[in-house]
Amino acid sequence: MILRLAFFALMALGLTGFGTVAWVATRPPPPDPATIAAAARVTVLVAARPARAGTLLKPEDLTAKEITVGEAGADSSPDNQDTRHALSGAMVRRGLAAGEVVRMKDVMRPGDHGFLAAVLGPGMRAVSVGVDTITGSAGLIWPGDRVDLILTQVIGDTTIPVGRRIAAETILSDVRVIAIDQQLVQGVAPDGSDGKARTVTMEVTSSQAERVAVASRIGRLSLAVQSVDRTLTAQPVGTTKTTWASDVSPALGNDVAQGTRGSLRVFTGAAESKEFRF
Repeated sequence: MILRLAFFALMALGLTGFGTVAWVATRPPPPDPATIAAAARVTVLVAARPARAGTLLKPEDLTAKEITVGEAGADSSPDNQDTRHALSGAMVRRGLAAGEVVRMKDVMRPGDHGFLAAVLGPGMRAVSVGVDTITGSAGLIWPGDRVDLILTQVIGDTTIPVGRRIAAETILSDVRVIAIDQQLVQGVAPDGSDGKARTVTMEVTSSQAERVAVASRIGRLSLAVQSVDRTLTAQPVGTTKTTWASDVSPALGNDVAQGTRGSLRVFTGAAESKEFRF
């Protein structure tokens, strides 16, 4: 009797062990930690629209997209303020399709070695001018924009009519901006300090570079952004039209129309004189 009970107990124990082994064998394996990490989601920057090779990225060219860590990879661009700031003005090395992840290997950022040499067209030069927030269109100009460069000067000769003492001229037309700020980094700095003097670097010919150098010594330079749909060609050298103060304010044109009144002082003695106006 005792042997029979022991036999049944051993059989029950064996069946329990066999069932446990079978249950463990049929369970799916535990998930791999690496697989779990790859399936996690992250927000990265992608191309908001197709971008051709050689173009300079603007803020509106970038948008955010949530994808898995595995899809993003190690060289993707996380969506944060610093990364957006760094990519603004970067040159696209190869064409990007809309929605494609912007990877660091696909762009050359301003400040990278060889950036200017890569972004300049054959035979072109890079010239920089200093502007403040107002003359630089209040920070609304981005690399890749086409601009006109306007020179404004004040003529100090008081003998000429007042309407001819201030003049403005468009000395360059339809030139491409390739970088902004002395560090060749575009956009408002992360700390928001955009009120300081800034440097705008433009792509020009050698003769245009000379005109910029002279203009920077004459007066104040400002920029005017051109429309994307440009129908006017670059203004040829030597065809600059001058806008005088009297052209802007008719009140200042009276001296031009009527002539400037003169005066003559006649000395009749060592301490005596008389002034005649005409």
